[in-house]
Amino acid sequence: MYDGSTAPARGAGRALGALAILASFGLVFAACGTNNKNNNGSAGAGASAVQAPAVSAAASVGGTLTVWAMGNEGVELKKVADAFMKDNPGTTVNVTPVDWGQAVAKLQTAIAGHQTPDVSQMGTDMMGQFAATGALEPVPANFQKDAFFESAWNTNIVNGTVSGVRWYVETRLLYYRKDIAEKAGITNPPATWDDLEAAAKVMKDKGGAKWGIALGTKNWQEYLPFLWSNGGAIPEGQGKFTLNSPQAVEALTVYQSFFKDGLTPKSVPEGFDITPAFVSGTHPMFFSGPWHIGLLDKAGGADFASKWALAPIPKKVSSTSFVGGGNLVVYKDSKNKDLAWKFVQYLTDPKTQVGWYNQVTDLPAVTAAWDDPKLKDDKNVAMFGEQLKSTKAQPAIPTWSEVSTAINDALEKMTTRSLDPQAAADQMQKAAESIGMGS
Repeated sequence: MYDGSTAPARGAGRALGALAILASFGLVFAACGTNNKNNNGSAGAGASAVQAPAVSAAASVGGTLTVWAMGNEGVELKKVADAFMKDNPGTTVNVTPVDWGQAVAKLQTAIAGHQTPDVSQMGTDMMGQFAATGALEPVPANFQKDAFFESAWNTNIVNGTVSGVRWYVETRLLYYRKDIAEKAGITNPPATWDDLEAAAKVMKDKGGAKWGIALGTKNWQEYLPFLWSNGGAIPEGQGKFTLNSPQAVEALTVYQSFFKDGLTPKSVPEGFDITPAFVSGTHPMFFSGPWHIGLLDKAGGADFASKWALAPIPKKVSSTSFVGGGNLVVYKDSKNKDLAWKFVQYLTDPKTQVGWYNQVTDLPAVTAAWDDPKLKDDKNVAMFGEQLKSTKAQPAIPTWSEVSTAINDALEKMTTRSLDPQAAADQMQKAAESIGMGS
């Protein structure tokens, strides 16, 4: 939901005593190397970001840790906590699952009452909002940005300080019906904007599909890759929104064209599910994340695997997708920061990351984990790894929830009514400037 300046986070010095434990497992990501595979994060976002100092003195840990995690991760994390406790005798890790719909309110209440957990999962769109409260510990320098996909690491930088550590990632690719495309005379996946529009038209006109593609009428996560791939941005420099730039207007024009040309529906039924629609062939293309691989295998059966394929985000200036996922934060009110940081280290160790993927199919945020055959040798999963090299995220500003709502409002008026792309871009810009970036 959320930015700032380049000053260190308040209370950065309080992290020193808690960081002694980091030396007990050495430089956290020495095993990961420094192979930074992503050059498409926010320009310079991580170059001067402040982290708490690393230390070299060894220390022991023990005691109890309280961890909050959301959704399915909150349920599954208990198994990882059990393994951590087995490897670290004398420790107790209590994991509390939290519903995503209640997460913001629950964290706000905990912070206000100084009753926070030691560690919690944090949605990437929540980082700015909660870092602005001053409740998060700055991340120690033992956690090195080069071990992570750059755009994923940058989602933790708020007010110039690294306030969290990336846990897992997800990005989006184009799912398309290879058999319907071939029936329509297309033998290669759509690689450019022009290719995407052409494929949508012939899949509908010649391939027998009811529509050409499924796009959201008010989904900023689907629109932003068009903006980024055209060289556009949300904010640039110090606090300047650029939602009505020429690049943005062009991206909106292309996005709108799918609706104007009848290639994607302007409305969908309540509870619409793209999975059966894709399997039946009515909607032969859509953008989604890695979770849809398993959904399609289940819905389509073994014979369906040969009928569909994945493609990178269609290119204009670049091929840039959205990066989402989960971060991990440690709270200043934690009474056991030593153990908290060690647990975060454990969750971001490459071996743990591969095990977590095997358990819940969350993609690793640590690049070294992608050398594991389980990911590297699966062509579909490997494509997500390649796309992660060219990804961006929403800005980490406290007001992102309001700004994204304003973007969606303008998108809906443009895709379902008569608002033209320039007017939609101007509406987004005016609303964003009125909302501001927070503090």
